[in-house]
Amino acid sequence: MKLLRKILFPVVPIYFFVTWLRNKLYDWDIKKSTSFSLPVICVGNLSVGGTGKTPMIEYLIRLLKDDNKIAILSRGYKRKTEGFQLADVNASAKSIGDEPFQFYSKFKNDVLVAVDSDRRNGIKKLNEKQPHIILLDDAFQHRKVKAGLNILLTTYDNPYFKDMVLPTGNLREPQEGAKRADIIVVTKCPKTINVIEKAGIIKQIAAKPHQQVFFSSIAYSDTLFSAVKTKSLESLKHFTLVTGIANAKPLVNFLNEKQLSFNHLNFKDHYDFTKEDVAALEKEDLIVTTEKDFMRLKQHDALSEKLFYLPITVNIDNPEKLNKIITDFVKH
Repeated sequence: MKLLRKILFPVVPIYFFVTWLRNKLYDWDIKKSTSFSLPVICVGNLSVGGTGKTPMIEYLIRLLKDDNKIAILSRGYKRKTEGFQLADVNASAKSIGDEPFQFYSKFKNDVLVAVDSDRRNGIKKLNEKQPHIILLDDAFQHRKVKAGLNILLTTYDNPYFKDMVLPTGNLREPQEGAKRADIIVVTKCPKTINVIEKAGIIKQIAAKPHQQVFFSSIAYSDTLFSAVKTKSLESLKHFTLVTGIANAKPLVNFLNEKQLSFNHLNFKDHYDFTKEDVAALEKEDLIVTTEKDFMRLKQHDALSEKLFYLPITVNIDNPEKLNKIITDFVKH
């Protein structure tokens, strides 16, 4: 795959120009963006996956849900349905996508969850439910909608300012697209990151006057959850780790730091597990997976007693400042 990406390097200038021109057409108001009267917060990235959008959306839900009626709108990547879908008791990972289904499963009493590849249409449909706020999941490049607040995520290990556009790099659009962000969060930082290193990263980001930069790290739970019970992380002896996410490295490192014994089955992001995959997993004694993968695997009854997921949350380096920016935006 790495060799193929290098071979495709001559395509990079073409991809760069096409995405650059598309953005300029919106910047010059030749292509039109639609604004909405209610607060719309977009969480996205410049790269393809793996920056921590899902835990960031959950962070916003926990911050805002007590005082606001929240709606989440996603495109529902790899779902088996089309058009606008509002999550209800019949929702599944197949009908709305694994990440939206995760939001619905955890927060169904607090939020509305919908999917629509046409974000403008999705927002209009959700407006009928009269939410106070709409959170757009992975919509930074969806410029037909002009969000009131844009939160851009980039990882510590592979920040956008050290990357290039597809197909050789991982960026969906040129680096200059970051200027549209109001908040930039450097995610998945190590616990050892210090003030000097943060200052160096902020210098490389070269934030505009309207932008604020934050740093976040992943916090893993001490408890594993299944559909029917819980288990402490310390009680694990040997297990099979199953991941179908863009970057499993932080989770693998965490489990290794805990000196746990496991085999790792690593699948591509948003992997659609086959009957053969499930049959093979049925032979395992204990399976640990991510919460996103759990949403796709829990439908298989044969795995219910042995399938557990490890929840994650994000820790922000200066939560009071970030929270104030967000809540002030919602209020005003």
